[in-house]
Amino acid sequence: MSIKDDMVVQFNYTLRDEKGEVLESNEGRDPIAYLHGHGNMMPGVENAITGKNVGEKFTVTLPASETYGERIEGAEQRVSVKHLAGAKVWKAGMAAVVQTDEGQRQVTIIKVGKFMATVDVNHPLAGRELTFDLEVVASRDATDEEIAHGHAHGVGGHHH
Repeated sequence: MSIKDDMVVQFNYTLRDEKGEVLESNEGRDPIAYLHGHGNMMPGVENAITGKNVGEKFTVTLPASETYGERIEGAEQRVSVKHLAGAKVWKAGMAAVVQTDEGQRQVTIIKVGKFMATVDVNHPLAGRELTFDLEVVASRDATDEEIAHGHAHGVGGHHH
């Protein structure tokens, strides 16, 4: 049964940069689960999975506009050092996690002082062409509740 909207899809992935080096992978962990067609997944990845079948493995190279977005120049913000999560000592170029009104956001440290840090709020992978090795592991029709909530429930999905 090929993947279409209102299905819960589970997949494995390996993310590579322009040189083919692995940036991220969920190898050895639970598959990623999401509700297809509800904007819960990067558009490029969702488009690549549409119409595929369980067990299919494929590779897709996507422009920044279909993954983490284009880089926005001058997207800098000053934040209190105590709001940065991920390390004890901060240096320029390090990635940090900041809590925002929209949830957690990955940022990159530009410069850091005693109390305040200047961060680049672009996602660290914004503006880059990325290659995804994808494997569709499982799929099922979503429940009415999942469709109403707009996301997958259960392993790899959303827990209430």
